[in-house]
Amino acid sequence: MNKNCLLCGVGGQGVILASKLIAYAAMEKGMSVRTSETIGMAQRGGSVVSHVRIGEKTYSPMIPKGSADVLLAFEPAEAVRSLPYLKAGKEEGCVIVNRKAVQPVTAALGGKGYDGREMLDFLESRTQRLYVVDGEAICRKAGSAKTLNMALLGAAAASNALGISIEEMERQIRSRMKPQYQDMNLKALELGAEALLAL
Repeated sequence: MNKNCLLCGVGGQGVILASKLIAYAAMEKGMSVRTSETIGMAQRGGSVVSHVRIGEKTYSPMIPKGSADVLLAFEPAEAVRSLPYLKAGKEEGCVIVNRKAVQPVTAALGGKGYDGREMLDFLESRTQRLYVVDGEAICRKAGSAKTLNMALLGAAAASNALGISIEEMERQIRSRMKPQYQDMNLKALELGAEALLAL
């Protein structure tokens, strides 16, 4: 089984941790994994992209354009920016995107509004397998705005597009996170899975 997952968002959303948990879960199953990150001005809300490649005969950590099985997007504009990586045609990949937009610094300075609606409409017009998740609502229920990455991981696991189950993700949270953070992250994971299944 070969799977390519591209995760994208902005600095501070937990993109890198999410990619590491996917990689750890795959390695625990005995799979070969390669990862790579591109972090541009991440601390200032810049783009963060992480490539996770699972399976044999994966010689490069970078996902070639047109070959991502899953696009896990923490922000609508970042999803649009990364869309060329998604598999097209009969085996089209799936896009799981957080509904809430993060206004880029350039838009804020220019006084322009940005709520992500145009980006979500664009995604809907370009892909058949689009799942829009209300990450903000899930984070409120989980008790922390910092659980968005777990909410999206839960949605990805529930989609079956990654070949990694909710139970396998739960094991990674329990073994790799400090005990005081586990409950809220496990809750977010579960709520993210429920949200996707309800779509």
